[in-house]
Amino acid sequence: MAVPKRKMSRSNTRHRRARWQAAPAALVPVTIDGVRHLVPQRLVRAYERGLLRPDG
Repeated sequence: MAVPKRKMSRSNTRHRRARWQAAPAALVPVTIDGVRHLVPQRLVRAYERGLLRPDG
């Protein structure tokens, strides 16, 4: 694991942390059993194969 060699100022630490925010997953419409569901794009194949079941 990388370890900093010097102490970073509080201002720099908070500025760096503020830039790294998670983005919401892109949802894609998928029709399963005649019902349209919005699912994350990377899980579309799993829903189509029946490995995952949509809630609701």
